[in-house]
Amino acid sequence: MSTNERISVDGHGRVVIGDHAEVTRIARDAAGFSSAVSRHLQVPNGLDGAAHAEMRRLIDPFMDADAVDALTADLEAIAADLLSELVERSEPFGAVGDLGARFAVRAQSAWLGWLPEWEEPLLEWVADNRVASRTGHSEATAVIAERLDAIIRELLRRRRETPRGDVTSALMALRHDDGSALGDDELVSILRNVTGGDLGSLALCAGVIVHWLARHPEHQHHLAEASDADLDAAIDEILRADDPFVSNRRRARVDTDIAGCPVRAGDVVVLDWRAANRDPEVFGDPGTFDPAGHAADNLVYGTGPHVCPGRLLATRELRVLVRALLRAGRVALAGPAVREEAPAAGFREVPVRVG
Repeated sequence: MSTNERISVDGHGRVVIGDHAEVTRIARDAAGFSSAVSRHLQVPNGLDGAAHAEMRRLIDPFMDADAVDALTADLEAIAADLLSELVERSEPFGAVGDLGARFAVRAQSAWLGWLPEWEEPLLEWVADNRVASRTGHSEATAVIAERLDAIIRELLRRRRETPRGDVTSALMALRHDDGSALGDDELVSILRNVTGGDLGSLALCAGVIVHWLARHPEHQHHLAEASDADLDAAIDEILRADDPFVSNRRRARVDTDIAGCPVRAGDVVVLDWRAANRDPEVFGDPGTFDPAGHAADNLVYGTGPHVCPGRLLATRELRVLVRALLRAGRVALAGPAVREEAPAAGFREVPVRVG
């Protein structure tokens, strides 16, 4: 067993790595550690090598800087309308359920070209997915995953019947390097990952950020006036210190050693992003708010070839949401925030008042 206290073994016998240097090394070592760990097709980041590179070439342009810039005006309108709805109630609202999840669904629908009729089914899925994730039971999460797959397959069926000039139709028109069309399973996996991953994660990010703003009111004014780059850096730093992205898995390709802990070929290891982002060897006092000083080592969106493909889109969505929130008024807690229970992360809900 490793003498590094940030390396441990979980109840499934997997080595769990919370050491920042080791997490970074393994995440960047695609030759030594495979990302093909799930029993289910995970496009793109559950693929390796040429297959992964091909899919990233195909889908990354839908989330690059130009695509995100083109979407920004729609995101700003969605955020402004949603904050207006919530503030006009003159009563507290939930930063996770009312604000984060609803904004995420509307933002993703605008990006993908999905009609408003899917808002409520997707919101129900986000809420149920959080409950299933909290239990940690594979059977419960599998049922929830199948529900999202069914929603996506129905959306694809309708889009084939009535094509539109949107991102979903463009994804359906993609071709592999050999000229073959993407199969339904691949399309479902892509949309599952960018939708399921973003909807739940964005809602949890909203809870973390709102809670931090309410606990640190001295930062609200200057962040409201901050440049886009400075606000992005502040948001990344808030999420580093209270990371809602828990972990990813890798499978060792060869017998190896992780900080003195032996790992055999075929073993699954866990990259604990939360622990790595609070490694005192890198960040000193991990709770210190230092966006510029911590930026280079921040692992909120991962690192290496499998870095999150939607990081630019997620960053822009969060910037737009936080700016709209701060423009709406002073952010204050309206009751006790409820944290998620392990193995989830972030907050189940953060009651907030703005005005």
